[in-house]
Amino acid sequence: MARQVRTYGNWRKPTSAGLLGLGSVGTALLLGGLVLVVVAVMISGIIAALIVATAIGVSLLLLVVRDAHGKNALSRIGARSGWALSRAKGEASYRSGPIGRVPWATYQLPGIAAPTRLSEHSDSHGRPFALLLTPAVGSYTVVFGTEPDGAALVDQEQIDSWVAEWGHWLSSLGDEQGIEAASVTIETAPDSGTRLRREVAMNIDPNAPAFARAVLEETVADYPEGSSTVKAFVALTFQSSLRTGARRRAPDEMARELAARLPGLTAGLQATGAGAAQPLTAQEVCEIVRVAYDPAVAVLIDEAHATGETPELSWSDVGPAAARASWGGYRHDSAYSTTWAMTVAPRGSVQSSVLARLLAPHRDIARKRVTLLYRPIDAARAAALVEADLSAAQFRQTSSSKPAARDTLAVRAAAATASEEASGAGLVNFGALVTATVLDAEHELDARAAVDNLAATARLRLRPVYGSQDSAFAAALPLGLVLSKHLRVPSELREKL
Repeated sequence: MARQVRTYGNWRKPTSAGLLGLGSVGTALLLGGLVLVVVAVMISGIIAALIVATAIGVSLLLLVVRDAHGKNALSRIGARSGWALSRAKGEASYRSGPIGRVPWATYQLPGIAAPTRLSEHSDSHGRPFALLLTPAVGSYTVVFGTEPDGAALVDQEQIDSWVAEWGHWLSSLGDEQGIEAASVTIETAPDSGTRLRREVAMNIDPNAPAFARAVLEETVADYPEGSSTVKAFVALTFQSSLRTGARRRAPDEMARELAARLPGLTAGLQATGAGAAQPLTAQEVCEIVRVAYDPAVAVLIDEAHATGETPELSWSDVGPAAARASWGGYRHDSAYSTTWAMTVAPRGSVQSSVLARLLAPHRDIARKRVTLLYRPIDAARAAALVEADLSAAQFRQTSSSKPAARDTLAVRAAAATASEEASGAGLVNFGALVTATVLDAEHELDARAAVDNLAATARLRLRPVYGSQDSAFAAALPLGLVLSKHLRVPSELREKL
């Protein structure tokens, strides 16, 4: 009997009910504008009313006109204005260190990651773990390092089981007290060959034949040229306060609470195919961030570990010595990076291997980082959200005498989501960031073309994070930064426009 291929889909982007493609806030502005026009006619005459109607029409047109990524003209104008303002203030350039522009004379992280603080504690199993504090939003982050088993030579039944366990693990996060966000980072980079050289040197027999020794020496010399390393990290972000308005907990208090919860979280990860999951130490987190901002030091760190030494790194010295953000890219120390954000999830149904090529190493990209961002929603809010989304979809369908086919399908998808949530399924908001790093800015166009092709294979629609490349680069690192908490205009209001 042929086995049926399992597929996944029915992702929904949050919407709000409105007229003419507007959200609830945009519709309120439309109705308020109509009232204002009537008042202008009564008070000042038809000419004044036409002027008011023109101004309101232009404003609403900025909200209605959208590009292929769903961005309206108002958001694009806001991004341009914010970028111009930051350049005028000199915030696009960063110089640190003893001769830098910053007064503290250290290599502190730039941008939204600058206020973060790092400390180290031990969990209930005695394992040291790093705890990242973001005081601006009052959140704590724990980072896990994993060793994914991979799908090579693995039965499809096992892969389906892993996917199911991963979905269960994500949905269970909504029941974790105080959890705010989760992220999974898959990083591919060239292998320096240090580990291979160390392994061969430790196991080679001094009495081996000359031919065998020559083969090993040639392998050690040539193999790293075409090999890559793949690393996976999971970051969990927790709120520092138990409820709104409550006192924020200090790092020691938060560490005592998380110490008993980390073993259960890591055990749940192992069932998802993530392999052995271990919380990262403060030293390991420092090395990850240091290499991300300056890939040239990766070889030095590998060589230090190969000789049994540990490079001394502190959180105040892992940032770049120099960085400059441009409209569509980010120059940092020895590399140049571009970060894309997912604007549209795969439409229709996909198989479990849909992201395989996007996550795999690519010859045109020196270092690639794919970060999946998750915002678990607790069961109390999930029911209200899915019902509101269903009501919004039904409103859009019934607001026209001839509803579009897309509106009809949206109602079916929203109804299916509401039915699954009522049956006990979890609800999670998700997104994705893709960072491509090259060691020479001349290869930037090759990296951009490679990411565009990989996004097509993953059925994702990606858009460069124009005007915020430095912030997007930091958010793609396993630091647990929640971008929506750093926006001047709340994301909830943006969705209702």
